Amino acid sequence: MSTNNLTDPIIEKERRFESFSGVILAIFAALLAVTNLGGSKFDSDKIIGTNEKTNVYAWYQSKSLKQDMLENQRDLIGIFIKGNYIQQDKLSSLNSMLAPINSRIESYSKEKRELLLGSKAVGKENWVQEKNGEYGKIIGALEWEKTIQRLGQAGGKFDIAVLFLELCLVIGAISLVMHNERLRIIFIAAMITLGLIGMLYGIQGFILAISR
Repeated sequence: MSTNNLTDPIIEKERRFESFSGVILAIFAALLAVTNLGGSKFDSDKIIGTNEKTNVYAWYQSKSLKQDMLENQRDLIGIFIKGNYIQQDKLSSLNSMLAPINSRIESYSKEKRELLLGSKAVGKENWVQEKNGEYGKIIGALEWEKTIQRLGQAGGKFDIAVLFLELCLVIGAISLVMHNERLRIIFIAAMITLGLIGMLYGIQGFILAISR
């Protein structure tokens, strides 16, 4: 039997192995690219969410400050009325000031609640805060907090997914240059295992990121 006849099956087997490994590597490389893209996108969303939460909290604090000022004004008027520091003919004008002050205090309380919880949580009947000229568009600070927390958890999943997928590609690349068949099989199995683990973490990351 000629040497060519002996080597042909070996060469063919090498080619099949390289083709198989190449396809698997390409699939996991594509998954790595998608995972990286998703991780970057949702990281940007997390930054935006953090900024939005900060803005809403600042808005909330502004309302609190105005409400405190009105409450102090109301309490001061009450002290003057109860302490008989005001002439009788002036009491009616002071009393008339209390109703609009109390009304505004109540409005601030409702506005703060909507800013904290969000328009969806307080219900349409409690929409009192406008945004861009429309009611019912407020995403509350606590809603942003939950979104940021969820995106942070998703980011952790993406990081683990990227780690496993990168290890998968390294192991796969090593398997292509190995000549020992048994070691090749071990490395291929390790590549597929690491790739599948990375893929599962990536899927979990996407599910977490898009869930509400």
